Amino acid sequence: MGAHESMEHAEHAEHASGSNKNIALLIAVIALFLAFSETLGKGAQTDSISKNVEASNLWAFFQAKSIRRTVVEATSDQARLSLGVMGDDAAKAALVKQIENWKKTAARYRSEPETGEGSEQLASRAKQAEHARDLSLAKYHHYEVASAAFQIGIVLASATIITGMIALAWVAGLLAVTGLAFTAIGLFAPHAVHLM
Repeated sequence: MGAHESMEHAEHAEHASGSNKNIALLIAVIALFLAFSETLGKGAQTDSISKNVEASNLWAFFQAKSIRRTVVEATSDQARLSLGVMGDDAAKAALVKQIENWKKTAARYRSEPETGEGSEQLASRAKQAEHARDLSLAKYHHYEVASAAFQIGIVLASATIITGMIALAWVAGLLAVTGLAFTAIGLFAPHAVHLM
């Protein structure tokens, strides 16, 4: 091997070494973005599960209040029907008073703004929890797409080192930009793109 060929090999090795450093830097940056999207995705997933449990609990409480209200109203209606056959005025007055108490209780079961535990308030709170759950799920899906783009980008950038095909590094860079776009959509406008 001549001196000229040795110089060419050295220049080629130096060029490949610099190119590999750039590819390694690209891989490191994409891996950083992957870590962010995975962390955001896990947080959104956890929040969606939490909000789903909250909504389920609120709907169960709503059903219990509705059942109680129905029982109290039915009892009140039954007692009102028996007023006509009662002869004792004192018992009749006591039953009228009890019927009024049942009506107040039924009204309280329907709406209790002070505590937020009337069936109307419970339904509203459950719908808010469902909305928050849906928002978190939308975010989660975008972060998952971003993570997939970053992972594929890392694989392609790694393949660039092995194959020497610089086009793979460019595709990896485009996938990283795509991943960043989906991360941004998840953060700022999760309902802008409908994935599921």
